[in-house]
Amino acid sequence: MRLPSLGSCLLLVFGAVSSFAQPAAASGPCAETALANPYLGISTIRLWPGDAPEAKGTACDDIPTLSVLRPQPGHENGSAVVVMPGGAYMGLAAILEGREIADWFTAHGFTAFVLRYRLGKKYLLPVPLTDARRAIQLVRTRARDYHYAPNRIAVIGFSAGGHLAALSGTQFVPGKPESEDAADPIDRVSSRPDFLILGYPWIGGVSPDTSHLSYCKLVDVMDRCKALQKAYSPNLFVTKDTPPTFIYHTTDDATVPVEQALSFYDALLKAGVSGEIHIFAKGRHGSGLGMGDPALDQWPALLENWLRAQGLLTRDPTAVADH
Repeated sequence: MRLPSLGSCLLLVFGAVSSFAQPAAASGPCAETALANPYLGISTIRLWPGDAPEAKGTACDDIPTLSVLRPQPGHENGSAVVVMPGGAYMGLAAILEGREIADWFTAHGFTAFVLRYRLGKKYLLPVPLTDARRAIQLVRTRARDYHYAPNRIAVIGFSAGGHLAALSGTQFVPGKPESEDAADPIDRVSSRPDFLILGYPWIGGVSPDTSHLSYCKLVDVMDRCKALQKAYSPNLFVTKDTPPTFIYHTTDDATVPVEQALSFYDALLKAGVSGEIHIFAKGRHGSGLGMGDPALDQWPALLENWLRAQGLLTRDPTAVADH
């Protein structure tokens, strides 16, 4: 199969990033962390009450956050989802792969959390993974506050966010439930998501191969790329404890070859993990919920069927009873 040049891949990715990434403040505290809109049921919380680990400043791009979107009151189903937008680890497609996805889930009764993780040359891996783990732990500890079950937490990610979501499902930390004297009680719970959903995931993004989009090339770490590849290729870390996974990709994706999604699915099969994959013949990278494409618009319905089969659309009365 003939793969596109790195230059053409960059044009596709950065076109999406420039269109959908949220700008960061030049300096000072991030205003978004104080933003609350009760009228629309949206609020934003910081992952850490103070500076995040390895923070290099106090601007918006130094402060990882979760934007919380609530379902229609009375229609909660007791499930939650953490949404990880993509953007080649250089920006975030915050609307296409963040807000629109969260709205879809809240319409189905989920409480949705959109993660803004640290990225770019300023915050290399594993910092984004640190943020992803913390986000899942925080969501788990807030289950009673937001009225969902702590064992019904899904993670969905697209492109680079799909890579990060896959890392969160294969390189999770178990938590320290016995550490009652821990300085940070959020560290006591596991960061393992209960379910994984991957949209055109950039599974093989950490690679010295520049015939397709390469994280190492983008962030100028080609000199240590092989070591990073061994450490942060999710398909290498799939085990029987990897969560049940749903994957969506397209055959002619010009930015992330479909073989990358297949490599993760193959690893799931070998580990005996429940997996479902849907590959469409045609479709651009960065299609979100389908963007009006007659074929791709069908994949959310396939996801809905999968979520129902996992029991996530069935109302959990014990989780929402006190609401």
